Amino acid sequence: MHAFNELSVTFEEYFAKEHFKKEPQNLYGAAQYILGLGGKRVRPVMLLMANELFEPLTDDAYHLACAIELFHNFSLIHDDIMDKAPLRRNKETVHIKYGESTALLAGDVMLVKAYEYLSKIPAKYLQPVLHLFNTTASEVCEGQQFDMEFENKSIVSFEEYENMIALKTSVLLGASLQLGAILGGAGLNNQDHLYNFGKMLGMAFQVQDDYLDAFGDPEKFGKQPGGDILANKKTFLLLHTMSAANPTQKEKLNTLLAGNAPDKVAEMQQLFKDCKADAWASGLKKKYYLLAMKSLEDVAVISSHKTPLMDLASSLMQRES
Repeated sequence: MHAFNELSVTFEEYFAKEHFKKEPQNLYGAAQYILGLGGKRVRPVMLLMANELFEPLTDDAYHLACAIELFHNFSLIHDDIMDKAPLRRNKETVHIKYGESTALLAGDVMLVKAYEYLSKIPAKYLQPVLHLFNTTASEVCEGQQFDMEFENKSIVSFEEYENMIALKTSVLLGASLQLGAILGGAGLNNQDHLYNFGKMLGMAFQVQDDYLDAFGDPEKFGKQPGGDILANKKTFLLLHTMSAANPTQKEKLNTLLAGNAPDKVAEMQQLFKDCKADAWASGLKKKYYLLAMKSLEDVAVISSHKTPLMDLASSLMQRES
């Protein structure tokens, strides 16, 4: 079994090629640009790690991993446009650098290229792979739509937000692991356990992401500081603060949400702390993490083979970027 860092190197070597034609240069240059921004390649490498639990890695696993990474970056391009985000991994987002119309088309060609990689999968696995991939792709879009709608809703329940995050973020992590397991010939129980491991890990990951957006070091996090606060995004931190605030704090909160004061980010950060949203989020992250580890424990393979996934889960919970 290989550690995450080892497989990251081999996947990067496989993935670091020109996936697109040269012309039109702006279109394909924009698509290649976001791939060149780097990132940890968590989803495709997790797919490889899950596949390796059941059989040695082959080119088929790398084809499937490329499809997942291309789909993920397609979604990032479109999300950044909808969120009006200026930065991605501390660099200009695609729509800022190339314009919104070109960014939309670049995302589209990345999705087409993802399906091109899927078409290379052996026929005996293609039906379950396509079914899971298509279901997950639809769910990610549903999650993004809910996320946008929540910006205009004054009240969002914890359950609604949890469902949105599961769709927007977590299902792709779960699907990446299950896709690797399918290709490895794993049984349905093992597939389900790995999917749930990824889904719960994704929930914990999002809690950490919400925290970092509000309190992280922008140089390490690579995004506009307080971007969620400025956009009035519903986050785990904001939802807890809404429910825990006293009348005075709620009045302050409503004033901040209704306006765009120069000190909005700092004021909201202080409200989060006063309502102990940061400590609450830490406990919630731990809850999801423990659920993830229980699902991984239930995967019926030699325990030592699961160590790389355990190590990865632990490192994701301690990330600063």
